[in-house]
Amino acid sequence: MTIGQQSPAHATPDDLFARLQALGIETKTVRHAPVFTVEESKALRGQLPGGHCKSLFLKDKKGKFWLVVTLEDSRIDLKRLAQQLGAGRLSFGKPEAMRDLLGVEPGSVTPFSVINPSAVSVQIILEERMLSQRPLHYHPLLNDQTTAIEPEDLVRFIRACGHAPQIHALAVS
Repeated sequence: MTIGQQSPAHATPDDLFARLQALGIETKTVRHAPVFTVEESKALRGQLPGGHCKSLFLKDKKGKFWLVVTLEDSRIDLKRLAQQLGAGRLSFGKPEAMRDLLGVEPGSVTPFSVINPSAVSVQIILEERMLSQRPLHYHPLLNDQTTAIEPEDLVRFIRACGHAPQIHALAVS
């Protein structure tokens, strides 16, 4: 599977948009060239207002997976974050695990990936500071688009997908 493609077992952006619409959640999506880093996103996005975000796919030494969603300028100290969450030592999850659990490729990690039933074991952590921004911007499962959503709608979507997100004032470096 190449970047920009998804397994048939995982949701597509069209599946995501249909689910959001079924929940009565309004979003706005713009298409752009694929971006893989925050720096590329900043250069490409122009003047989209609101909070621009990043998502970190992490694993602790006990094998538990975490999806930590923050504002793009947040610098997360993984050692302090592990202590804050009561987790074992945190490291970045492998791309294979990301594909299997979240159904996305590196560069496309997003809280929208909880639409996939395979993500059920992933603990979702949302940065408290991020939720004060309006709107929030995330990739809709592929990194050639950016979708704007209101913070309360993001939380409602995550809960509708069967997750209980934790909201934290995250430990930053």
